[in-house]
Amino acid sequence: MVLTRLQELAEVTTSPPAGIHVSLVDDNNVHNWNIVMDGPEGSPYAGGKFKLLLVLPTDYPFKPPKINFKTRIWHPNVTFDEHGSMCIGILKPEAWKPSSKILSVLTATQNLLLEPVPDDAVETTAANSFKEDLAGFNKTAKEYTKKYAK
Repeated sequence: MVLTRLQELAEVTTSPPAGIHVSLVDDNNVHNWNIVMDGPEGSPYAGGKFKLLLVLPTDYPFKPPKINFKTRIWHPNVTFDEHGSMCIGILKPEAWKPSSKILSVLTATQNLLLEPVPDDAVETTAANSFKEDLAGFNKTAKEYTKKYAK
């Protein structure tokens, strides 16, 4: 399993998706990865730099990794608290497959910033704002990006 993690780490550090930088939290621990993700152009998060923590469980790849936003973000699928817990389809236990790759998780996270899924929300206030007042949602998301992700 450690070999699988090291191969995936090498893959995402040498050829990461555009706008993503990956490093280990501690060189002696392949379970905890620092992720820095640029807010995607065309989203209210553009211009922001978001820090995330990806944690691989000891039984990875049979169990999905956990990924949390360490930078606060106004988003229907991310809790607006110090935990930054994220709800994303690929990481749900029933959807996760051992053949899934961290690269796919990172790409799905980036895509979630472009296309929130308000019907699968963990932050209901943001989800309601997204559904009922998109302009207001985008304004708040931009303000919070400027406040927390610059």
